[in-house]
Amino acid sequence: MAGFRTFLKSGHAPTLFAAFLYFDFCFAVWVLNGAMAPFISEAFSLTPAQKGFMISVPILAGAFMRFPLGILAQYIGRKNAAMVEMGLIMVALLLGYFFISSYDHVLAMGVLLGIAGASFGVALSLGSGWFPPKYKGLAMGIAGAGNSGTVLAVLFAPPLAVAYGWQTVYGIAAIFMAIPMVVMIVFAKEPPDVEHQSFREHIACLFEKDGWAFSLIYVITFGGFIGLASFLPTYFYDQFGVTKVEAGQLTMLSALMGSAVRVVGGYISDRVGGINALSGVLVAVAVTLVLCGLAGGSLALTTLLFMLCFAALGAGNGALFQLVPLRWPLATAVAGSMIGEVGALGGGFLPNAMGMSKQFTGTYFWGFAAFAALALCMLVMLRVMQIRWTRTWAEKGGRARSA
Repeated sequence: MAGFRTFLKSGHAPTLFAAFLYFDFCFAVWVLNGAMAPFISEAFSLTPAQKGFMISVPILAGAFMRFPLGILAQYIGRKNAAMVEMGLIMVALLLGYFFISSYDHVLAMGVLLGIAGASFGVALSLGSGWFPPKYKGLAMGIAGAGNSGTVLAVLFAPPLAVAYGWQTVYGIAAIFMAIPMVVMIVFAKEPPDVEHQSFREHIACLFEKDGWAFSLIYVITFGGFIGLASFLPTYFYDQFGVTKVEAGQLTMLSALMGSAVRVVGGYISDRVGGINALSGVLVAVAVTLVLCGLAGGSLALTTLLFMLCFAALGAGNGALFQLVPLRWPLATAVAGSMIGEVGALGGGFLPNAMGMSKQFTGTYFWGFAAFAALALCMLVMLRVMQIRWTRTWAEKGGRARSA
């Protein structure tokens, strides 16, 4: 406890809290269509493939919008960029409340919700900017725990949709976005670690094999997290015939597990090495996904397997970002931002794979199997790449080298 107080005193705790809250609410908005997918699907009589595509649109849009928001933050500051983003989110949500009347409008709304998905890099940089290097990892972990916003969406959106209608949820979300905006205005201060990277510097890690390797692994860990969290309400509702509210509650159990274990993944990786941790994670993800596909007749077993899968995905996110500062010690923020952008694109793969599998084979199994196979491919790549990594910038297993 004393160590945590020392950590808080070493930086600006109110800014860290504001960054967490900002990311948390943005993440909730980002997955809002996924949380309400059973309602939207019923309203417009969507096919399984249409459901998967609808859920994937905000994820893909958010991944592409991360880079422009990062550039904006360099010119007007991270706090101001966050304020601009939250203002745009409120406008987008109000448009959803007043004007949606067709499936095409829902897709357009999904693009607008992608604005909320752009918050990752700004939130983590803002939250950790006041803290010294030895505490930046912990600060980024706390700010990054805002991905628990998924829990807010799946827990509150379905019952609100039942009570007031699913379009009204957009309006309610617009009102509640005022909370992180006020907190940001009152408590946050622009950090002193001013960053100005050129476009070339920002994407530099993608000119390296290691950059692509990290990004592809993040496609599994974070892409799997956001893709599954967005699709599970639809899966539980369609596969098991639970109510829309119960589907959200079951999804919440899994998403909460993934958010909570992220910090544990980083902690374990410091001790056993990020490479070893990621190896275990990728095996666990592949096995649990295949078992989820095979356990489609048991709600209790499927829920337990999803919780285990999300725990592995959350630990994988923490493990990967334990390795990033070891590989790019002088450009951690830039490399992490670009890896985050590419990795988020993976979240669009899973909902589409699930929808296509259901529509053309009559079962969701092949969607699970496809992502499991992708995870195993990333495991093979990791084990090949680690041979060079442990000879150049990391100790055996992916631990930090001693000074």
